Amino acid sequence: MVRAVFFGLSALSLAACATIPPAEQPVSVTGSITYRERMALPPTAQIEITLADVSLADAPSTTIARQAFTADGRQVPFAFSLTVDQRRLDQRHSYAVSARISDASGRLMFITDTRNSVAFDGGRAIDMGMLTLVKTN
Repeated sequence: MVRAVFFGLSALSLAACATIPPAEQPVSVTGSITYRERMALPPTAQIEITLADVSLADAPSTTIARQAFTADGRQVPFAFSLTVDQRRLDQRHSYAVSARISDASGRLMFITDTRNSVAFDGGRAIDMGMLTLVKTN
């Protein structure tokens, strides 16, 4: 009888473990953005950094993570940190970080003009270094 109860409880605890979803596996992508021009941003400038799936050449990219904030009088460089659950990433896909700075009305001031590829190789932290934006007209 004791043996039957023990096996019953063991089976119940194993079943409970099987129904728990796998834990989040966060990966952080960090870096900084800057630009070369010697000009101050207005305090209301909007900064946006995105991590996107850029795998399909003939389709829009899919945003995976995004960070946006107002300059509030601060100037470049701006640090960023994007966090994504590794389960959302597909090793067969291509990912890239892009950044933009707009004025309060939404007019684009600066943007990344090169592809900043991210290689997810199983690490938990990826440092992109300094990304340089270019001025728009």
